Parts: sequence; structure tokens; C-alpha cells
Amino acid sequence: MIQLLGIPYDSNSSFLKGPSLAPARIRLMEQEGSANSFAESGLEVIAGRSYIDQGYIQFPTTDPKKAFAIIKENIRERLQASDKVLSIGGDHSVSWPILDAYTDKYPGLHILHLDAHTDLYENFDDNPFSHASPFARLAEKKKAGSITQVGIRTLTTHHREQAKKFGISIIEMKDFNFDFIQKLKGPLYISLDLDVLDPAFAPGVSHHEPGGLSTRQLLQIIQSINVGVVGADIVEYNPTRDTNNMTAMVGYKMMKELVAKMV
Repeated sequence: MIQLLGIPYDSNSSFLKGPSLAPARIRLMEQEGSANSFAESGLEVIAGRSYIDQGYIQFPTTDPKKAFAIIKENIRERLQASDKVLSIGGDHSVSWPILDAYTDKYPGLHILHLDAHTDLYENFDDNPFSHASPFARLAEKKKAGSITQVGIRTLTTHHREQAKKFGISIIEMKDFNFDFIQKLKGPLYISLDLDVLDPAFAPGVSHHEPGGLSTRQLLQIIQSINVGVVGADIVEYNPTRDTNNMTAMVGYKMMKELVAKMV
């Protein structure tokens, strides 16, 4: 059974706070009654039937190092009972401890990272736990089989150097097509930063980066994956910047589609 876990943590955000409010707001969309509980595959996504709702991680401290340990231990414990966890963050820094636990269980795990940004900074604001650096930290450990980054449209010279250093495959938005999907390997983990979408489709993110994917393109990516997906996260939704819960509904839609892909 898939376990759904909220990770309300945004202390490693470099620009705006607010993603800590995201798990509760996305869950609220299930209760508001403006959408039904079906994924486009026909699967009815209901707690207790297609997933187990594990609530939220509690953070007695916002200290980044301690938060990392708390998140990793929570994921590790759930992977002992179930081989699949869908996490709702939170800023993107939460993906590092999640993936650190996942790559312990799945050595050589393959990762699909959907984002406007590479999150490959070696050092951002002198915070190794920054949400701008989780994939640098992951790559440094050399536990992943591959990392594929899609939707990127903010590459710097440093990012290119980091990608070359660690052998990361980047599909920039200016070159986007769907060919990469057929090259993905399993077991696969999907890390979905909602700012991979153009702000027209997802205004409720901290970092607006024009020129991104449409909601339908993102759905097509998820629905077209033909290898086993063992875990996923949805991150960087910021309710304080949303319009009429527009992005919250996108987050809920993606939650349903990821559950459907993981079952």
C-alpha cells in the first residue's frame, strides 16, 4: 500500500516561506468537493483503499540538520512497512533526506526530477541543506543509478559544471520533447517541484519562472512512464502566493495521478 505523508517544512527556503502550509492545503482539496477522487486512469484515489494517510511529520525544531534526521527516519520506518511513500512538502530540501533513505533501500535508484531549477548548487547561502542544493547532496553520495532533470530553464555555468561532474541528464525546457520517457529506468523515484509548470498554470509557487510545462504536458509525462515507480514527492507549492486555490488543485490532481502510477 502507498503511504501518504505530509512534510510541512520550509526552513531551507531561500526566498519566501510558505511551502510548510502546502500539505494541509493540498489535502483540503480532497474535502472541498470541487473535484472527484478519480485519477484519469479510472482509479478511485481514496484513503484506506488506494493509499494510507500517515498524517504529518512533526518538527519540534526547525534546525536543518535535525530536520534532515527526522525526515529520513520517518521515511526509513515507512519503507520497512511499505515499499512506496508519496510525500507532500514542504520546500525542495525535504527531497534530500527522503532520497537518502530511499537509496539505502534501493541502491542504484533512478530519479526523475521535474523542476524549473536544477537544485545543484554546491554551496548556496552557506547552507548545505538549502532547497537549492538537494540534488548536489544526493549526487555527491553516488547512491543513485541516474538522475534525469526535466523542465529546467534557469541553468547557470555552475549548474552545467555540476551536471557534467555528476553525469546528470538535463532536458532543458527550450529543447523539451517527450523522448526522454522511453529512456527512463526503474525502479524510479519522481520528485515533482510544481514550479516546473509555467506560472500561468501554477501561480502558487515561490519562484515564478516563465516558459514552463503546461499541466497537460506534466500529466502526459507521468502517465507515459512505463517503468515501476517506487516513490514520489510533490514540493514547493506556496499557498501564500496562490490564486483561488488554483495551484492547490493542481497539486491534488498530481497527487492522484502519482498514486495511480505507483499502485
